[in-house]
Amino acid sequence: MSKLSPSLKALISAPHARAGTTRAPRNIVAIYRGVAQNGAGQGTAATMTMNSPESLLELFKVSQGHTNARSFVQTAELMREVGLKCISFNGIPRTINCLGAFMEGLPVEVSRAMSTKQSRQFTSANADQIVSRGKALWDSIYRPFENKLVEKLAQSHPNLPIHILSAHYGGILSDPQPNMPVNVGRVLTSIVAIACLRSQTGVGPQVMSHVFGLRVIGHFRSQSRGHSRNATTYSTKTPPQDVR
Repeated sequence: MSKLSPSLKALISAPHARAGTTRAPRNIVAIYRGVAQNGAGQGTAATMTMNSPESLLELFKVSQGHTNARSFVQTAELMREVGLKCISFNGIPRTINCLGAFMEGLPVEVSRAMSTKQSRQFTSANADQIVSRGKALWDSIYRPFENKLVEKLAQSHPNLPIHILSAHYGGILSDPQPNMPVNVGRVLTSIVAIACLRSQTGVGPQVMSHVFGLRVIGHFRSQSRGHSRNATTYSTKTPPQDVR
């Protein structure tokens, strides 16, 4: 295999290309202290969007002050699982960079105790189940417009909704099984989506879609408990403008 020329390497690594990850801002610890007690999930999502592995480790350190020693592994596994879900909103490269550095920077006693069992492998035996799981998650977020939004995506490309529902909502965003080391869950998945997309900027329609979905799940959960009169109101006249 031929090597890259020095000039091509220089072009790839040019300062204006910003090829590296983002350093942790000076005030990041103070920011994380304000959210760490209840915000490791959304903090992870926003940090992954920043493409700042250094900040991700600072978030873990801050979160240790709000948990006991037994919870350190659970916190790390939650942050790792949220990082995986960020693929659907930030793309694969940032997740590779951030999770790789995150795992390398964790205390050895924490990283060694984390699960190494794979749980999202597509096979001929579970493919239908994964697709159904993704459609169920999609429906729970976008009802009562779930089918209209699929049709809208198909107008852009016939395979776009197939890929989004199967690979992302089925393969990544939904939780495979209840006995996983950590389950992000339906509500936190929407919060992760909002945190990623809001941090990106320029994707307002997608932020609106997931805020809508978060309100919808609150409405339906309240109904199921017999408290529909106190549920958060939401409009059923105008669907979200776009999805991701």
